[in-house]
Amino acid sequence: MVFKKITAEEAALFVNNNDNVGFSGFTPAGCPKSVPLAIAKRAEKEHQTGNPFSIGIFTGASTGDSIDGALARAKAVKFRTPYQSNKDLRSLLNANGTQYFDMHLSEIAQSLRYGFLGKVDVAVVEAADINENGEILPTEGVGIAPTICRLADKIIVELNHFHPKEIKGMHDVYEPADPPVRREIPIYTPSDRIGTPYIKVDPGKIIGIVETNNIPDGSAFSPLDDVTLAIGKNVSDFLVREIKAGRIPSSFLPVQSGVGNVANAVLDAMGANKEIPAFRIYTEVIQDAVIKLMNEGRVKFASGCSLSVSHEALKEVYSHLDFFKDKILLRPEEISNNPEVVRRLGLITINTALEADVFGNINSTHVLGTKMMNGLGGSGDFTRAAYLSIFTTPSTAKDGKISAFVPMVSHLDHSEHSVKVIITEHGVADLRGKSPVQRARTIIDNCVDPSYRSLLNEYLNMGIAGHTPHNLNCCFAFHQEFVKSGDMHNVNWSCCR
Repeated sequence: MVFKKITAEEAALFVNNNDNVGFSGFTPAGCPKSVPLAIAKRAEKEHQTGNPFSIGIFTGASTGDSIDGALARAKAVKFRTPYQSNKDLRSLLNANGTQYFDMHLSEIAQSLRYGFLGKVDVAVVEAADINENGEILPTEGVGIAPTICRLADKIIVELNHFHPKEIKGMHDVYEPADPPVRREIPIYTPSDRIGTPYIKVDPGKIIGIVETNNIPDGSAFSPLDDVTLAIGKNVSDFLVREIKAGRIPSSFLPVQSGVGNVANAVLDAMGANKEIPAFRIYTEVIQDAVIKLMNEGRVKFASGCSLSVSHEALKEVYSHLDFFKDKILLRPEEISNNPEVVRRLGLITINTALEADVFGNINSTHVLGTKMMNGLGGSGDFTRAAYLSIFTTPSTAKDGKISAFVPMVSHLDHSEHSVKVIITEHGVADLRGKSPVQRARTIIDNCVDPSYRSLLNEYLNMGIAGHTPHNLNCCFAFHQEFVKSGDMHNVNWSCCR
């Protein structure tokens, strides 16, 4: 079958007001770029003439500015799920300018198939190649592309010639059956291949091919600083102690790591510590540190959903495909993040907390309990099923005026029942087998910034008698004080007694 070549502007005409549109990719990696920009421009023109135009948006995770930013600025977002990190979209949803619902990333594809979220009218996917049989080769991110392509009435393919066709073989596309006939996902090691190297779609649904040569986002992370380096060392040293104690096998276990500077620092430190054996990764986002450690022989294999790396790291991969193609595997996120697989493989999971309370509950998403930052992402998928779940965070923010540790989290994403270890630049709080009061003492003594320890010990001491000694009169005093004076250090407990 010969597919029609169309422009991005022509493709945008197939997207109508009130449609639900699914986009490929996971982070900016693998996201289409030209068609969503054309949809945003169309929305602006429709609004200028007084016509309504907005679409529902399904994605794998966050996207590039060409999707979330452009459509938010065009006021063309009817709703958005499941995760975002764009400042313009964040401002829009925090102003209630659109509807946003946060979801565990492993659940978005199956929720679409179950019909929980409405239909998918159009799928827009980026490809490195496509053939007449409807076999689409993804680029450096997969996300929910297989599911949205199968469910959508219409498919638009952005054929991005920046990505070499020779990456074929780096993907493992697999969709599980739905209940009541679902069986186990047959992944028993991170390198197991269970699907196809392409997305198979009905060729009749492809309405056109938009040819592009778009450079990926590829923004580099900030340089590591003393705090992130200290966190990385503390994680690495803790894992070595666990190996020596026999609580982690001497051959080690696969690792999942979250996104950002702290995650890169942790992986760097683990790679540098030769008391940790060369290891494998089963995660959602493969970052720069992984590519570096593969070249050094410290990471043997990485399975993920996207290759979310800097331009330099992507150039390294594409320039040495013979080396990397048998070391990297990109999967749909309901496989990369699947709790069944996480539990079977025995992952050590390392994710970042926005805020924690002294009893070990974690807030990953909301600033002061009300303002959405980015979203839950895949942290819950991994944490709940982990062999050993670790959360990391700098102990303070805003030049010390915000403590990452508070009496009670202002929003709960991961409860104390799922959180086994918390690590900051100051030390390690091992919460396994501890009661709430024991957890609190451990966190305060080992993880809290010294300037906040006396305040949190005072809070704990005046807690109402009970299994978890909160004081409901002042459990949010840290947050209230920051709103009032801009510095949590100024808390005065006298008003709570």
